[in-house]
Amino acid sequence: MNCLIVESNATLGSLWQRHLERIGARVRVATTGERALNLIQALPFDVIVLDLVLSEGSALAVADLAHYRQPQANVVFVTDTTFFSDGSIFQHSPNARAFLMSATPPDDLAAIVMHYGGRSHARAGHRDQTPD
Repeated sequence: MNCLIVESNATLGSLWQRHLERIGARVRVATTGERALNLIQALPFDVIVLDLVLSEGSALAVADLAHYRQPQANVVFVTDTTFFSDGSIFQHSPNARAFLMSATPPDDLAAIVMHYGGRSHARAGHRDQTPD
């Protein structure tokens, strides 16, 4: 399973990366929207963990490009705010599969990513391209 983490807080992104790699995911981390957009255009991802509030760039632009370029990629949104806490993110982003708080325990996040990444992985017919 190929996973992209888009998280401005590099420490948090690295924490999530370690937990996902422990369960066998191949993970790339982008700390800006621009870097995430470049990775989405270059590499296939089964699941994208996307912070809704990026310090540089737009999370919705990242989700939109992912939906266009990689419609099979599932997006797990995370946030530390109450913005979109009403669930409306699912109306704005057709590839949204989950909406979690950033403080969600990393093991729980990893289980959710594995659940949605595995579904995408099976639909896509397992792509063997590893994001390096």
